[in-house]
Amino acid sequence: MKGRTATLAQKHYHSLLADLGCIACRKDGIRNTPVSIHHIDGRTKPGAHWLVLPLCSGHHQDGTGAPGLIAIHPWKTRFEARYGAQRDLLKECIQLLIEQGHVLPGEALVAAGIELEAA
Repeated sequence: MKGRTATLAQKHYHSLLADLGCIACRKDGIRNTPVSIHHIDGRTKPGAHWLVLPLCSGHHQDGTGAPGLIAIHPWKTRFEARYGAQRDLLKECIQLLIEQGHVLPGEALVAAGIELEAA
């Protein structure tokens, strides 16, 4: 796939997100791992590897995973109607990681639109 290569910090961030399990399944009250990392806004823009969601195969790509799940590819509108806007889901993921005691890179917070507290 075309795109920028993720840095070590971004790969670590992806790993933390993956440990949460699928955010869509979580909203349905299910803990579902493993996940793949879904890029919200493609892979080529600056900061693209900070704008990601952990999704199980069925919520990521249609025709994979458990039947009956709404996959973001190709059903983005249906997916967001059910689970919420992707950036809001990302903010939920970040909040969960913070509640677990993880210190996240400022770039991840900024990309998600979360204000950094002044020191």
